[in-house]
Amino acid sequence: MRRLKKTVVMVGMMGAGKTAVGNAVARALAVPFLDSDEEIVRAASRSIAEIFERDGESFFRARETEVLGRLLRGSPCILSTGGGAFLSEANRALIRESGVSVWLRADLDLLWQRVRHKTTRPLLRTANPRETLRQLYEARVPFYSLADIAVDSAADLSIEEMASKVVAALAARPDVLEGE
Repeated sequence: MRRLKKTVVMVGMMGAGKTAVGNAVARALAVPFLDSDEEIVRAASRSIAEIFERDGESFFRARETEVLGRLLRGSPCILSTGGGAFLSEANRALIRESGVSVWLRADLDLLWQRVRHKTTRPLLRTANPRETLRQLYEARVPFYSLADIAVDSAADLSIEEMASKVVAALAARPDVLEGE
């Protein structure tokens, strides 16, 4: 029986599959799946778009750090984060202390295919959303590259196949996942 020893924090760009793959990894390891964005929405009783609009990104980022800290202190689980969460040194330090970060690495074209029709991405509500995504990608990749583990995504991989790749990467880390 496999036992998860610390929380696995899924990081990466919007559209990388942090929620979908994270859910599948949690099912495979029989541990809870949590989403930091959902926890923020629940605590604020407002959508992320509403928080951004009313209180601004800095207010949202402060709540995000609080929620990450609380969730990392809980039982080991699979934790999906918003695309910007890992940019913060404070968040990376929290994750390093109590968990392990897994970057779902996907190229820009794949990310665009996945997010271009979504209306739930406040950062892409611009005149040229693809260019905005490219700028975010270029700014964020250096931060994501600091993750403990990187797992490459591809358009032809199913969610379950990606989850298997993540589980295999975790199994190579006895400090994270022990057992068969």
